[in-house]
Amino acid sequence: MRLITLAAIAAAASLTATAATELTLQTNKPGANVAPTMYGIFFEDINYGADGGLYAEKIKNRSFEFPQNLMGWYTFGGVELRDDGPFERNPHYVRLSTAGHREKHTGLENEGFFGVSVEKGEKYDFSVWARTPEGGDATLRIQIIDPSMRENKQALCEQKIKVSGKEWKKYTVQLTPDRTIMKGKLRIFLAKPDQTPVDLEHVSLFPVDTWKGRPGGLRKDLAQKLYDLHPGVFRFPGGCIVEGTDTATRYQWKNTVGPVENRPLNENRWHYTFDYRFFPDYFQTYGLGFYEYFQLSEDIGAEPLPILNVGLICQYQNDEDQQIPMSEIDKYVQDALDLIEFANGDTSTTWGAVRAEMGHPEPFNLKYIGIGNEQWDPIYPEHLEPFLKPIRTKYPDIKIVGSSGPNSEGKEFDYLWPEMTRLKADLVDEHFYRPEEWFLSQGRRYDNYDRKGPKVFAGEYACHGKGKKWNHFNAALMEAAFMTGLERNADIVEMATYAPLFAHVDGWQWQPDMIWYDNLNSYPTASYYVQQLYATNPGTRVLPLLGADKQPLTGADGQNGLFASAVLDEPTGEYIVKIANTGDDAQEITINFAGMKKKEGINSATVTTLHSDDLDAENSLDNPARVIPQQEQIALENAQNWTTELPARTFKVYRFKK
Repeated sequence: MRLITLAAIAAAASLTATAATELTLQTNKPGANVAPTMYGIFFEDINYGADGGLYAEKIKNRSFEFPQNLMGWYTFGGVELRDDGPFERNPHYVRLSTAGHREKHTGLENEGFFGVSVEKGEKYDFSVWARTPEGGDATLRIQIIDPSMRENKQALCEQKIKVSGKEWKKYTVQLTPDRTIMKGKLRIFLAKPDQTPVDLEHVSLFPVDTWKGRPGGLRKDLAQKLYDLHPGVFRFPGGCIVEGTDTATRYQWKNTVGPVENRPLNENRWHYTFDYRFFPDYFQTYGLGFYEYFQLSEDIGAEPLPILNVGLICQYQNDEDQQIPMSEIDKYVQDALDLIEFANGDTSTTWGAVRAEMGHPEPFNLKYIGIGNEQWDPIYPEHLEPFLKPIRTKYPDIKIVGSSGPNSEGKEFDYLWPEMTRLKADLVDEHFYRPEEWFLSQGRRYDNYDRKGPKVFAGEYACHGKGKKWNHFNAALMEAAFMTGLERNADIVEMATYAPLFAHVDGWQWQPDMIWYDNLNSYPTASYYVQQLYATNPGTRVLPLLGADKQPLTGADGQNGLFASAVLDEPTGEYIVKIANTGDDAQEITINFAGMKKKEGINSATVTTLHSDDLDAENSLDNPARVIPQQEQIALENAQNWTTELPARTFKVYRFKK
């Protein structure tokens, strides 16, 4: 008994040594509104985020339009590439004809994205545009195969398609594999060696079980994880791909709408950006295009925020004399006006009719548009300014997002913020990929921003651990601490999005990232859970939460590495407090609920904790739940204050009910 008592005394002394922290929550002084867009997501086609990722297509180079037209394909027998196909912007196709002997076979195989993966018993829709150029009938055998099989048959499943006539038609068949495989292939045989030739174009394979059950849709597990974040805003399609390496490869939204068979291929600038992570087969089919982005925004309840090219290509990769001249800016401005019409115009308008024809006659209710990504120097405001008057004249309710450049401070940042204020941008997009020390020093970043100028959009950010550039717990903790400053300053910060969003374990170019996956499985990172905890506990009004010195907890000297913020959730009447302890010691916290009536008090709390004893711990495909939030319910007796212990290196969210 004496040993236990001494241990308890020692523990109490330890807490006293780090100084118990008293916080006063002013429950009767709600401040700024928390924008519904405050916590969101940013998508860029990096790390095989679209083709090979969120877009559920399993066939690589399905229209034979890669610069090496048969990249991803293996051919055997009589296979000929041709370029006078039925789709103007995707003219290539293949012709299958006799291999010259009755015992030889003609056909082709596709390797997919790091393999063609399928699951036992699931259904997969195969489709192809085909014809018999000489007329008559021909038969195709369609298989999903396991090339590693050394015994028994290679095929997991097989179906036949009868192709008839000289006109191009779409043929479909459903495949159901008898076993699960990660690194399979799609194989197509010309069924009889001596039959009439067959032309094939736009060869496709999708799971039937896609997000929302849409044919040719999104990978279900990845889209579900986006939905589970409850994001308020969805920024797309990038990022640096908006700019492109040159004019030809810039992102052009008009190429991404209409029938998928006629959406032209684009080079993905990320396939060659890092030669130590080099992927020469990384292109954009635009199967996941602007219509699909708007549709996904609607599905997950987020405001869409498209980013458009400002008439500049990547400044990292091009000198100023290589840039697009101002004499050509009008077509870029028109693209922006046309996009707003595509999103919001009625069906009698040119681009509203395109949207309706694609299946969405109702407008998408676009409210924001971003012009430019990470440009800097006078050339950026010079190119941005011509967009402003036309957009504001025709669409006065649309908010325009400008940029503060690629850095969180410094020359470009200091130049662009006054320029965005001069141009009256509605929001300014800030980017910061920084180490732990930077995040720990930025607790008061937005406290002194000019409240009369543009609002802030923290459009790309992540903690890049010093020497640990991966998704370990400590990086997520730093992000959680920093985000208390976003919340406290909700009057100036209107939205924030972590970046990047997705990464394929076999095909990444950049890390850390929020969600990782292989061809069949996926897992959220610790950073994902931080974003989720904020987005599912956003509140509606900021509440003052002050220490004994009447100052907020911002990790400042003397605050023992504590960061905190609080909000009121008006629909439920709950008070939500978020606290990050970035220090090495557990700390005692007392929260005083000021401003409540005498007979009022707190009767329960929901406490959600994100913690790991190992700061380097990260989730993985093998252990996806190594770092996950833990929740508990605590009963209180009409309390006016509450004391608890906050463990070292821990992020907690408290929801208090009166």
